[in-house]
Amino acid sequence: MSTEVIIANEHGEIEVDQSLTNTLAALAEEIIMAELGLEAEVSVLFTNDDRIRELNQEYRQTDCATDVLSFPLYEYAAPGKIIIEPGDADAGSLVLGDIVISLDTAWRQADSYGHSFLREIAFLFVHGLLHLLGYDHLNEDDRLLMRTAEEHYLVQAGLARE
Repeated sequence: MSTEVIIANEHGEIEVDQSLTNTLAALAEEIIMAELGLEAEVSVLFTNDDRIRELNQEYRQTDCATDVLSFPLYEYAAPGKIIIEPGDADAGSLVLGDIVISLDTAWRQADSYGHSFLREIAFLFVHGLLHLLGYDHLNEDDRLLMRTAEEHYLVQAGLARE
């Protein structure tokens, strides 16, 4: 058994190819093992701006589209230190939560930042996954810690800023 990334694409117009799926699976494996030292599962939903706006309104009371949302299943004591109760992974790998990415926004951001769509999706995935692992960016110290972790994992995967 290994880390599993379950991907669903409800966008309808932008395809998610096997290369992207493989990249996300490799990133998840590396990050989760480095941060937690165990196998886990995460789900990713690719959607459009309208749907992510609805989710953002429903769960964060923010009426606008965004690039990525994370729905962690665990509390955390510190970044990378989720609180796992005995027996949480007894039935298999630990289920960390869900990540939702707007392919519309990712496409625009990739163009705006001048890098590939793959790199933008990888960045948004890493950002969302780190949220599932207890990272946040509510204050400057936490933001710098999270940004450093994001760049570390992306560079390690050969997806440095272009």
